Amino acid sequence: MSLKKFVVISGMSGVHKMLGNRSNGLIVEDFDTGKRKFISARKHQFTPLDSISIYTNDGDTVPLEDVFKSMQDKKEECPPPHSKAEKGEAFDYLEKVLPNYDPDQVYLSDVKKLIKWFSFLDSRNLLDFTPEEEEAETEE
Repeated sequence: MSLKKFVVISGMSGVHKMLGNRSNGLIVEDFDTGKRKFISARKHQFTPLDSISIYTNDGDTVPLEDVFKSMQDKKEECPPPHSKAEKGEAFDYLEKVLPNYDPDQVYLSDVKKLIKWFSFLDSRNLLDFTPEEEEAETEE
């Protein structure tokens, strides 16, 4: 799975699929409606999910894709809390899926976004962690 085509857009809820980009914005598709539209870069900021990482205690970062994989692997024994969970519950969950996160650099708002994005993508079956080589073989 690659998060390269998934973007979050300021002022718009959810995650969107990037279909194309222009110098003045992006063309995105809404996963729920399937509608495509142009979003202006003058009005919104775009953040591709593959550019996001979580800080760890060793001074390094873990890519969001790896965190999502850990969340997916532990979903049965430790389901994610609601995205509006209390501080203690949210950080307890993050401790279970990413034990070495840096509590000084990871904020409650970060954890809530992480849970919200994971839940959004997981509920639409968009999280596929098959290695890309295997994906290429199955498409042929």
